[in-house]
Amino acid sequence: MRQVSFNVVERSGGSSAEVVEVNRLTIAGWAGRDQAAIEHHIAELAELGVKRPSTTPCFYRLGAELLTQAEQIGVVGVKSSGEAECVLVRANSGLLVTVGSDHTDREVEAYGVTVSKQVCPKPVARDAWRFEDVSGHWDQLELRAYAVANGARRVYQQGSVASLLPAADLLERAPLAQGAAMFCGTLTVQGGIVGMTDGEALELELHDPVLNRTLRHAYRVRALAVVE
Repeated sequence: MRQVSFNVVERSGGSSAEVVEVNRLTIAGWAGRDQAAIEHHIAELAELGVKRPSTTPCFYRLGAELLTQAEQIGVVGVKSSGEAECVLVRANSGLLVTVGSDHTDREVEAYGVTVSKQVCPKPVARDAWRFEDVSGHWDQLELRAYAVANGARRVYQQGSVASLLPAADLLERAPLAQGAAMFCGTLTVQGGIVGMTDGEALELELHDPVLNRTLRHAYRVRALAVVE
């Protein structure tokens, strides 16, 4: 179980604090609507030795203690990287949406996808929206990620969530009970998947062009030495 605290930004502009005891974490994989885009992402990972999934989408069950709102995470070696995703959380007051990163060990991923996800923390933002405030225009939400290394910032991922399965579809396939959280799938990486070295950062954004607001989170990687 992991306790996370959100600043829930209301549609009206106000905000309220909400603490959630997350007891279950799910990662939706291969959750795209466009089969060609799914094949592209499968090909990206195949270059890293990752086996093709048996079905799409699929739902990985992970330990809820992986969730973190810290600005730095420790990972082993320099073969891990993140992916910007919408994150749904079932709180006491209802369903919340925020932005997070499915940080994954790419070297371990060639051995086992579920294991590779379990060995890395999963950063999530401190701000959240109410799902009911964005569900009516969900497909207009935009995900963005920027990789920051050696003082340079570049676009890492960018696009509409309309390229992914709708949240309502995922919730029908994998319903969220009280205290459950789910990462909802990711976009193609621009420039290919590259491991993050010590001190590199990933900046995440979920933008709502209808209500003109943005959720943000950034975290830095501390690469721990591999001792054989």
